[in-house]
Amino acid sequence: MEFSKGKRKKLKLGGDQGNACYPHSLQFYLQPPTENISLMEFENLAIDRVKLLKAVEHLGVSYVKGSEQYQSKLEAEIRKVKFSFRENLENEYEARRRDHISHFILRLAYCQSEDLRRWFIQQEMDLLRFRFNILPKDKIQDFLKDSHLQFEAISDEEKSLRQKDIIVSSPSLGGTVPELVYKIPFADALDLFRGRKVYLEGGFAYVPLKDIVAIILNEFRTKLSKALALTARSLPAVQCDERLQPLLKHLSHSYTGQDYSAQGNVGKISLDQIDSLSTKSFPPCMRQLHKALRENHHLRHGGRMQYGLFLKGIGLTLEQALQFWKQEFIRGKMDPDKFDKGYSYNIRHSFGKEGKRTDYTPFSCMKIILNNPPGQGDYHGCPFRHSDPELLKQKLQTYKISPTAINQILDLVKGTHYQVACQKYFEMTHNVDDCGFSLNHPNQFFIESQKILNGGKDIKKESIQPETPQPKPGVQKTKDASSALASLNSSLEVDMEGLEDYFSD
Repeated sequence: MEFSKGKRKKLKLGGDQGNACYPHSLQFYLQPPTENISLMEFENLAIDRVKLLKAVEHLGVSYVKGSEQYQSKLEAEIRKVKFSFRENLENEYEARRRDHISHFILRLAYCQSEDLRRWFIQQEMDLLRFRFNILPKDKIQDFLKDSHLQFEAISDEEKSLRQKDIIVSSPSLGGTVPELVYKIPFADALDLFRGRKVYLEGGFAYVPLKDIVAIILNEFRTKLSKALALTARSLPAVQCDERLQPLLKHLSHSYTGQDYSAQGNVGKISLDQIDSLSTKSFPPCMRQLHKALRENHHLRHGGRMQYGLFLKGIGLTLEQALQFWKQEFIRGKMDPDKFDKGYSYNIRHSFGKEGKRTDYTPFSCMKIILNNPPGQGDYHGCPFRHSDPELLKQKLQTYKISPTAINQILDLVKGTHYQVACQKYFEMTHNVDDCGFSLNHPNQFFIESQKILNGGKDIKKESIQPETPQPKPGVQKTKDASSALASLNSSLEVDMEGLEDYFSD
């Protein structure tokens, strides 16, 4: 694949020619793309694929895979990024092309470590499972053939001869007669054999359609794992291209949503409201920073960066921020002149009024989770990622989270689903069954909380008793980022080293 700076001329193919390139809405990605694309399209396709796979991960944790809710929500996510998912739709060539190219782009980004490869393979498997489950039955055999899987459906006569044995040996059938049964070499059905879930005869496994997806996914995992290993060997040659190296380096943990700048909220929050807002609308990471600041009258530079930019995002003006930090630090017996000389400059710098005049945006969840882990005496970071499980449990108890919900949150943390754990915390503290969004940013948590508290969403009758009385300020929704690409570029540590220097003690 080659890249150019200009816009790519869209290739229009007739129905037969388009079908020859991408005969199905799903594939094993056996052949890499060979066409030329622009760098802009390369970046946009990569971002869309990351968004989709993160949605697949979130839905897989939040809902039962294969359930009606899971299927409908995942279909909606695929529609958003305009990738293929269903057969017999018109004008599918472009969607299938986008799906094909974006998969191979992410191979370059996610082949760089074992953890990244494991995550990528799991999400791609879940996406393939979804697409296979909605594949029309008359298309299945063609898909298997095109994927180089030598699985043949047996005839009705052969099925009737073994019908009783197949039903008894296949728990997934529930005693019903299978519509399709595939005759598969025994070695390809070892997982089903280990679980005693398949009928064997003459060195072949007779697998009902309901169980064939497990074998297909196993084949896909094997092929993709080998492909990622080969990609990793070739990666140094790709990284020599200075146009691609920064994108591939940061794509696996980049934030591609809104930047949550304070443009629409400036001046909407008063300093008197911060204490009450911290207990009701702050995510746990900001709640613990606020508590530490009030108790110690000081935060180290990591905490000041994380919390200061969050407060800026919810609407504090530069003047309010200077007053807020100065009042708190003076309570810690800091000399006012020392604050004015050292710390006020740092705050003005974060608002883009000093130095390079960069208007910094609040940290996303991914940046907090992956960058600058807290040390002893620090309070920044993500409580779900960086706290000891027992200490996290005690903290959740002080937040009046029920024991059942705490166990659910701790299970999510154990599975490294930190953002989903925070989302579960949101649902428990706001007494909603389904918050209806995928949590990716602390300021998103705050905005969605304010929507609920101000009547923007339905709340169940039995509401959680507030810890402290709280006014309900009206907070407008932050302005959308101009584009996902701009958000990605801002996430690539643009001038962040300079900001860290300014905030250091």
